[in-house]
Amino acid sequence: MAFESLSDRLSKALKNITGQGKLTESNMNDMLKEVRMSLLEADVNYGVVKNFIANIKEKAMGQEVLEAFNPGQQVVKIVRDELQELMGQEDAKIHFKPTGQTAVMMAGLQGTGKTTASGKIARFAKEKLKKKVLLAACDVVRPAAIDQLQTLGQSIGVEVFSLGTDHTALETAKAAHDYAQENGFDLVIYDTAGRLHVDEALMEELSEMKAFLQPDEILLTVDAMTGQDIVTVAKEFNDKLEITGLVVTKMDGDARGGGLLSVRSITNVPVLFVSSGEKMEDLEEFHPDRMAERILGMGDILTLMEQAQEKMDAEAAAKSAKRMMSGTFNFNDMMDQYEQMNKMGSIQNMLKMIPGLSGMAKQVDEEKVDADLKKNKAIIQSMTPYEREHPECLRASRKNRIAKGSGVKVADVNKIIAQLEQMKKMSKMLSGIGADGMGTPGMGMNPFGSMAKGGGLFGSSKHSGSKKQKTSKKKKKKK
Repeated sequence: MAFESLSDRLSKALKNITGQGKLTESNMNDMLKEVRMSLLEADVNYGVVKNFIANIKEKAMGQEVLEAFNPGQQVVKIVRDELQELMGQEDAKIHFKPTGQTAVMMAGLQGTGKTTASGKIARFAKEKLKKKVLLAACDVVRPAAIDQLQTLGQSIGVEVFSLGTDHTALETAKAAHDYAQENGFDLVIYDTAGRLHVDEALMEELSEMKAFLQPDEILLTVDAMTGQDIVTVAKEFNDKLEITGLVVTKMDGDARGGGLLSVRSITNVPVLFVSSGEKMEDLEEFHPDRMAERILGMGDILTLMEQAQEKMDAEAAAKSAKRMMSGTFNFNDMMDQYEQMNKMGSIQNMLKMIPGLSGMAKQVDEEKVDADLKKNKAIIQSMTPYEREHPECLRASRKNRIAKGSGVKVADVNKIIAQLEQMKKMSKMLSGIGADGMGTPGMGMNPFGSMAKGGGLFGSSKHSGSKKQKTSKKKKKKK
């Protein structure tokens, strides 16, 4: 994930200084040296790093911080605020016209995920902003781009306008504009052609399109994996087109993230969206304050809650939580929980957004979690409807049949039965909290601790239960 290495190093540097009882120029310089090296290794622009360190030192060595009750925590806040300043003080959004048609022109080099980003923004505008969206296929250089956009449009229920490859990009843009006006579309997203590098032919085509469309937004798609090239590309496009915002793609890769931290302060162009996956829903609005906290390992609970509201079935979650609190939780409910967690995506990403649990993310074996999840679902699917509803009926003969049907051992069937019983016990302990739909095992009940080592909801763990606990159980038996 982008920023992973930077986040680890910054967290370590700031942890060292928060452990100091008093701020001195010596321990401040040690911390700033580590922060400087962390940013440079993350590929942040040298000039940006120099100003960043100078600002932190000036504010951190001020009298107000030095005399604070906990100066170390004050320094953490200063670093967090400066990170936000780098990325922008306010959230940047698409500016929609109060009435009529809003035009968004997409630009970017070939291979940055521009066409996919166009589809993701179309889905975002349709689902979250309730806009009537039209996608215009203006990349006539690459025939596959038109097919790709049509496939994406079909998957998200958004109409795609195309004249094929026999017409120029400008002719397609003009026809799409007229079609959108005639049919009452609120938003038109023009997917334009890209090149392997910035050249005159590309810029001439985009300039002509801009002159005709007078777009409300020109969004540049940049690849997080390219590092400092983000800044170079953004400057070149901005000089020619006056771009209004950036869409950063491939944030789920092993990018160091320095380009994203540099681009706003150098080009003054804000980031509107970040994309972290291939699915159409893998698009986030960019919030500088939340990203700053995420980089410092403070989590991002607001984004996690927004994703939960969007992806999870609130009614099913509330129903499941209510059943748990009443002690009637069964295998149908467990299956619902698995489905809900599937929708939320990576367990590691979820953990990183929960304050205090970001350090646990690395302990999670995603492959084992997925394998255990598939195994447990296969076991439940091999049960009859009556067995799922009444788990207490599961005796030896039924367990044997279920094990054979799901291709597992009887011991695996026993494990999932034990997990169900454990979840029932947990629900009784938490019954005083209330069933609000967020106390389900996928979220509020926090099974991540044991899950990190292969246990939790997805399978037993070799590490479950300490030696002391096992010893105490033996002593009780002897008594």
